[in-house]
Amino acid sequence: MSFFSTFRGRLLIILAFLLVITLGVQYYLNLINEQANSQLREMQNGSVSTGFSVGMSSLTSDYRVQDLLEQGQVYFDEGDRRRIKDILIIDNELKVTDSLGDDYLPVENDDKSITYKYLSGLTDLPPLMQPYRLGDDAKNFPNANSGPPAKGEGEAHVLPVDTSKGRWYVMVLLNSDPQAPGSRAAQPLIFTLAILLASTIITFVLVWRFTRPIANVSNAARAAARGDLSVRVPKSERTDEMGQLANQFNEMISELEKKSELEAKLQQAEKSAVVGRLGSAIAHEIRNPLNYINLTLDHLRSKFAPTEAADRAVFEKLTSQLKAEVARINQQISDFLNYSRPANANLRPVDARRVIEDSLRIVEAEAAEKQIKIALVEQESASQIIGDPEFLRSVFNNLFINAVQSMESKGGNLNVRISPENGFVRFDVSDTGSGISQENLSKIFEPYFSTKETGTGLGLAIVHKIVDVHNGSIDVSSTEGRGTSFTIKLPKA
Repeated sequence: MSFFSTFRGRLLIILAFLLVITLGVQYYLNLINEQANSQLREMQNGSVSTGFSVGMSSLTSDYRVQDLLEQGQVYFDEGDRRRIKDILIIDNELKVTDSLGDDYLPVENDDKSITYKYLSGLTDLPPLMQPYRLGDDAKNFPNANSGPPAKGEGEAHVLPVDTSKGRWYVMVLLNSDPQAPGSRAAQPLIFTLAILLASTIITFVLVWRFTRPIANVSNAARAAARGDLSVRVPKSERTDEMGQLANQFNEMISELEKKSELEAKLQQAEKSAVVGRLGSAIAHEIRNPLNYINLTLDHLRSKFAPTEAADRAVFEKLTSQLKAEVARINQQISDFLNYSRPANANLRPVDARRVIEDSLRIVEAEAAEKQIKIALVEQESASQIIGDPEFLRSVFNNLFINAVQSMESKGGNLNVRISPENGFVRFDVSDTGSGISQENLSKIFEPYFSTKETGTGLGLAIVHKIVDVHNGSIDVSSTEGRGTSFTIKLPKA
């Protein structure tokens, strides 16, 4: 088996694929984030340069910053207008002499004097970026030690300019980034979390799919441990270790089931052999006195019958009952021997209807006496079967006698239907008798099980054995109080 077609190989490939995808997506997100940061920094640097350019133009001309923008003497696009909050011109005395906005502009008083705002009094300035570039001049800026800008605070950039009047400064105030650094930093984490979640779901699905055969084998093993050898692991098209494990488990359970069935048959065969040998010996010892009793009863009836009519009637009744009991015991011995001996059937084409009619004759008189109606229905092309006539008569004799006995108290109907079915001939024998309880229904074919007080429990066991010898099948259904139905299928000739 190729390594990549095994469970371990496939799992390693999938994990490696997930790792590569995760790293690839993370790298791509980091690259996008870096590009966004670079683009943002580039735009901010451009805006700072534009602001410094405007400030320098104001310093070298008689125009104010606002005049330069209104006259279009400097380039100032919409992006710069959004990013640049203000441009301050600070002289050598640290007074704000000009401003892009109106907040920091000098104010003309009523007496024509001008009031300036000093740098030291500007407490609302955003933090100064890279104050170390100003050297000792940084101490003049109150926002030099404010630290990094907070969210929504913006930032300030200063350019010192040496003039004939001393050192002046151009300060550019930038608006805060609409997307704060925290938000930009959180985006990769959100994407990473989404990737991990997707990877976890995929891994869960794959692990569930790969380990499902193990769970199936575990469940089947528990069922087998409880004694259910009919359990099987659901078939799978997989060819890796999991698929092989499931197939080998099924083969093992199948062999155990066969072995269990063979052991049961062997035990039954050994039991039957022992019972057969014992039964033959006992039957021989019992039949000898039974024959003597039967012959003695015949001799008594012929030689010693009373002459009086009343006494003769009582005598005949008692001797008849004795002979009937002897015949019943003899029949029970015959049933016992028939069940314990191997069945050697002489299989040949047999007319199914004739077998049924021969067996029905046995119960016709008793059925008429008990007001039981018998109905025989045969469909066309259903008459020929492969069977042993004597064995089949024994089968239907037992079924018909049991049916008549089940309707002993109230009469009823005995229905027999013969019909062809897929290479077999089907016999449906149903009655409207007392029925069989669900508790006993599964036991009726077991030897020595009987619900009758005088029954041996071998009648239906013999029926089942003979049907098996004929390579047929027998099923039963019953409702207590409503009747019983037997279905026998025998091979069609």
